[in-house]
Amino acid sequence: MREYPLSYIQYLAHFHGDRDYFECHEILEEYWKATDTGNKKSIWVAFIQLAVSNYHYRRNNFSGAKRTLRKAYEIFADNKNHVKRLGIDDEALIKSLAVRESQLQGNLPYTSFNLPLADCRLIQLSLAECKEKSFEWGAISNPNNLDLIHKHSLRDRTDIILGRKIALEERRKKKEGSED
Repeated sequence: MREYPLSYIQYLAHFHGDRDYFECHEILEEYWKATDTGNKKSIWVAFIQLAVSNYHYRRNNFSGAKRTLRKAYEIFADNKNHVKRLGIDDEALIKSLAVRESQLQGNLPYTSFNLPLADCRLIQLSLAECKEKSFEWGAISNPNNLDLIHKHSLRDRTDIILGRKIALEERRKKKEGSED
């Protein structure tokens, strides 16, 4: 029996449940940084980019959606065995991504996207996570939920701004120290 990271299960619950692609990004970015940081070709990066693509698409940012979908596609295509180990039908995923790219090229209206899960255990775990969070598995995205659609611009960014200031100050001090 396969074991799946909890962050992956949480990602799938949001991806197929409340369609909170921003939260999908946050969950897997934290996991990726903890387990495979710096690897831009990580399978986790592909899942992050897929969520970001859907986030952009739902906001009618077609160029952002296309760009991130292409990046995700490349990583998924180069890691088909890893995709399989994560309980996804790799061939169906590649076909679904090609269809999605065609929809984006045609500037068609956003539709919810489902990953082709192939492992019954993974589906059970994801359904249980959805139930725990009171999400409806497979629900379509609510186009009137502006909090969800514009989540990145509505969130509290105080910690992010403070972190960037601290990092900038540290780089400045390091640069001054190297000039001595």
